[in-house]
Amino acid sequence: MKSITIKGSERESVGKVSTKALRNAGQVPCVLYGGNQAVHFSADVTAFKNLVYTPNAHTVVIELGKGKSFNAILQDIQVHPVSDKILHIDFFQLFDDKEITMEVPVKIVGTSKGVLAGGVLRLNQRKLKVKALPTNLPDFVEADITPLEMGNKLYVTKVGKPEYKIMHPDNTVVAQVRISRAAMKAAQEAAKAAKAPAKGKKK
Repeated sequence: MKSITIKGSERESVGKVSTKALRNAGQVPCVLYGGNQAVHFSADVTAFKNLVYTPNAHTVVIELGKGKSFNAILQDIQVHPVSDKILHIDFFQLFDDKEITMEVPVKIVGTSKGVLAGGVLRLNQRKLKVKALPTNLPDFVEADITPLEMGNKLYVTKVGKPEYKIMHPDNTVVAQVRISRAAMKAAQEAAKAAKAPAKGKKK
């Protein structure tokens, strides 16, 4: 999985006054969990642009100076309900020997036979939860829709790789090809034509 580096500074004070001052200065207060103790730090709001405002999944390298560096993933984010301004971010620390669960996007590949026949592709799951060691986390889960005929569904058991485990029930539908209105109408008209008596046929 691709990684993004966030350069920040440890916080000496974590009270409301200092937090408000940080936000006014264009900084985002953050907390890193998962280690022996929580690490409070802040970073410029622009540092999170490629992490937050993207459909892609990333791991994060948090650099706090003085040789302090942590590998992590985004755990939670708080934004202002009106302005969408980032108010606070929680991270979770990664360790090479410990599995982690996170959401990654689904990438559709192939061309469905059902779509070529007039069906409509529906993506039921845009993201899937996967569990793996940090080095095995995928950038995306590939979903090959090539075999799907009209009316078929692609289940979660048909996607993924051995390097990671997908944390969803086996009956979870990732994508499906639905019958379009035009295709349904054509099928109905064909059925009616088949039932209708041929013109000019003698009794």
